[in-house]
Amino acid sequence: MPIICAEDNYLTVLNLFTTDTPEHQEQLLTEMGKIVDAAAYEGWISSTVHAGQDVPGTANLIQWRSGEDLEKRYAGEEFKHRTLPVFREITTAIRLLQNEIVFSQTHPSLEGRVQVSPDRDDYTAIEVHRVGEADQAELVKLLGEGQDWLVNVPGYRSHSVFKGLRAMFVEGAFAVVYSQWDSKESYEAFRDLPHARKPRPRRTNDERIAELRTEYDANTYRVVHTRAAGE
Repeated sequence: MPIICAEDNYLTVLNLFTTDTPEHQEQLLTEMGKIVDAAAYEGWISSTVHAGQDVPGTANLIQWRSGEDLEKRYAGEEFKHRTLPVFREITTAIRLLQNEIVFSQTHPSLEGRVQVSPDRDDYTAIEVHRVGEADQAELVKLLGEGQDWLVNVPGYRSHSVFKGLRAMFVEGAFAVVYSQWDSKESYEAFRDLPHARKPRPRRTNDERIAELRTEYDANTYRVVHTRAAGE
């Protein structure tokens, strides 16, 4: 079972795909499942496939030993001439994000372990925040340490902040928030709370985040498949 943990020092890659129909989402999941099940790349640690809930699409959370190992994968003929062309046929957008995990927090009942597995029933949200290079460090801090109050929100399980390092098909600096909730209802109650009703720490934090970021998008997911090296 993959663990999201800054201390592991893995390169964490988040491949995000959007598409236009549920049928194309199923095609994406099938193709991604084939790749994950056949993976035997040098330096590859694990891959975990997520199915989009709010918007058709998929996410693949991949752990690599290093950026050099990932670049070998990207430089390979199979990736360039089969994998990317197949995905381009059935997607409306592709983003391949390379990240460093800089923060993780869990509800006290989870004892600090952010586990990612289809055997769990997490309702997962993935948010991508675009930001100017000079403001990335502040944004990352606000998204992580600035949200310690989340442990008191009903339904909250965990959230982790990824600092964007580089990407394919995305320009500029970015940060990612990967959060887990006990249900769609609890996540939406948190997300849709009117600004005037938010506790003061959250209002202050949200206002500064909105000032810093230049673009924002999010989707929700269920984990559907995972595999690690050696399995």
